[in-house]
Amino acid sequence: MSNRAEPINVLGEPLQDCSRDPLTGFFRDGCCNTASDDQGSHTVCALMTAEFLDFSRQRGNDLSTPRPQFGFPGLQPGDQWCLCAARWAEALRAGCAPRVVLEATHQAALEYATLDELRAHASHTLH
Repeated sequence: MSNRAEPINVLGEPLQDCSRDPLTGFFRDGCCNTASDDQGSHTVCALMTAEFLDFSRQRGNDLSTPRPQFGFPGLQPGDQWCLCAARWAEALRAGCAPRVVLEATHQAALEYATLDELRAHASHTLH
């Protein structure tokens, strides 16, 4: 039994799952939950695009290449994934931020982006 508080999304509601296939999240539980040891704040549930995956690779974080030794399948356009909030905000400034599933985006993401910015990129896709 966990003693963590019920995680809340950016809408002030219970946090929904982001993706179980591929299995995402800092805790690899399908949810964009976070904790003090999640220094990357993997809190934004985003719908991957080819443009964003290329952007991330160019910035030194190749999310497309499978890394079986880490249980990482590699991401493809259309996959939902818990992104580092700072990377999403960086992509926003560069004009290539992927769509966001607000119901599955942890409220901690609001430390990096405003609710209006997130809403402007909202997707209504929940897997």
